[in-house]
Amino acid sequence: MYEPIRSKSVHSTMAGSTTDFPHRTRDEELDIQLAGHLAALLAVTDELRALTPDTGLDIAADRLGEQVARLRGGRAPVRLHVAATPTEPRPAALHRRAHTLAARALVVAASRADTAAAILSAERMDAHSAALEPRELAAG
Repeated sequence: MYEPIRSKSVHSTMAGSTTDFPHRTRDEELDIQLAGHLAALLAVTDELRALTPDTGLDIAADRLGEQVARLRGGRAPVRLHVAATPTEPRPAALHRRAHTLAARALVVAASRADTAAAILSAERMDAHSAALEPRELAAG
């Protein structure tokens, strides 16, 4: 009914051997993804610190930096200098962005069973929600 395939597949000859490129495990991929979310959250936290200096944000930024460094094998994340100020003050938008990033980090941390990162992410979500509540109620 069907004629057997007599030559190699185009896909297998083009790809070559599967050992030509490095493979990462699921845990390694999740570490990379979690470090990225936490680094982005750190950047937004640094922007908020530049707008409204706060010891709570300073502590959170330090803890986020520690977690990113741990996930990246000791390499410290790039940080925004606190003296640098954003071009336009927009704390509510930054708090919403930080909340979203913390939520993403929480999902990844939970999937890789990283308790420290999950707790930190949940704390940051709560902090940014609390920071938005008075503004959201006043605006509504």
